[in-house]
Amino acid sequence: MAGQIIIKQGKEKALLRKHPWVFTGAVAKVKGKPGLGDTVEVLDTRGNFLGRAAYSPHSQICARVWTFDANEQVDFEFFKRRFERALNMRKAVLPPETTGYRLIAGESDGMPGITIDVYANWIVCQLLSAGAELQRGVIVEALKAVLPEHNVYERSDVDVRKKEGLEQVTGVLHGNSEPPTDLVIQENGLKLYVDIVSGHKTGYYLDQRDARQAIMKYAKGKRVLNCFSYTGGFGLYAAAAGASYVRNLDMSQSALDTAARNLALNGLDASKVEHVQGDVFQLLRDYLGEGKTGSKGTSEKFDVIVLDPPKFVDSKASLTRACRGYKDINRLAAKLLNPGGVLMTFSCSGLLSAELFQKVVADGALDAGREMQIIERTFQAADHPVSLPYPEGLYLKGLVVRLVG
Repeated sequence: MAGQIIIKQGKEKALLRKHPWVFTGAVAKVKGKPGLGDTVEVLDTRGNFLGRAAYSPHSQICARVWTFDANEQVDFEFFKRRFERALNMRKAVLPPETTGYRLIAGESDGMPGITIDVYANWIVCQLLSAGAELQRGVIVEALKAVLPEHNVYERSDVDVRKKEGLEQVTGVLHGNSEPPTDLVIQENGLKLYVDIVSGHKTGYYLDQRDARQAIMKYAKGKRVLNCFSYTGGFGLYAAAAGASYVRNLDMSQSALDTAARNLALNGLDASKVEHVQGDVFQLLRDYLGEGKTGSKGTSEKFDVIVLDPPKFVDSKASLTRACRGYKDINRLAAKLLNPGGVLMTFSCSGLLSAELFQKVVADGALDAGREMQIIERTFQAADHPVSLPYPEGLYLKGLVVRLVG
């Protein structure tokens, strides 16, 4: 063992409740000379074992607990057991005809700082903590043992690694070739192109699988506006459900091009789907006649609108500004709905609580002069579980609201 961390008296309560983070302010003393990512024992002031954790001296979270079991060592067998456990859980909850899923959801799977997604025969890893970085080789070997037919690619190109004193890294960890740029996965029977090398996150937003399925209940015969569409997932499901018209909006033309390819991949009628590149806030204002040109006038109305924006909240300091952004875009969407129309609105900002998000959406509807009712709530899909002692694991929340009238 590289060293020990002694927790201040009274600060061990979170660890006793099995929360996996140790903050610098809770540490009374560091014994030994542990290096970046080394495994250390976490003890209370009386020497009682609290956990075995990865040491991260550059972060405010100076240790992340691997295990609360004094008899469990952090080695190859440890990672293999965790991966097998996670895989069995995914097999139990994944819908049929689905080959893209999250295998490891960080702390919620007892793997702090590790995100692992599976896309067909490729595994994509994000190693976000010092401990995960140090264990990279063991992690890959354990993945090879549990999923031997899969290649492994790393997408540790995330800013949060800087807080751990780490550089950004990408590349093949196991396999004889680079990943294909046109990797195809299945999701609820639909086919999707995924770019795991340069796509968002690890290639796709797997966490929205349930919400994409949910839009099919509302889209048949309807005009659908899919905002922040990325590669068109919600629009694809809407088209498959029989929407009369779908419009995808996104800043990225390459993402919209992939959305068009996804339609063709599934044999859907491309004449009913339009792809518009541009700033979503500005486009919505134009549709309402509030923009610089007002070229679309006030005749643009939709029966179903999806708002699935990127994360607006990076820190507590940015929360107020982010709430203004969420409120504004929900106000715009509410005004664009036909009577009885449905708004599917989401936030993936972990620092924005579900209660505050509902308030922000309500304020947007109020400013739009619209009366709306919640008819459904959505969260991240079941392969993105939330450990009970770790509420931070819940980050994605969605409201399906109907315009009264």
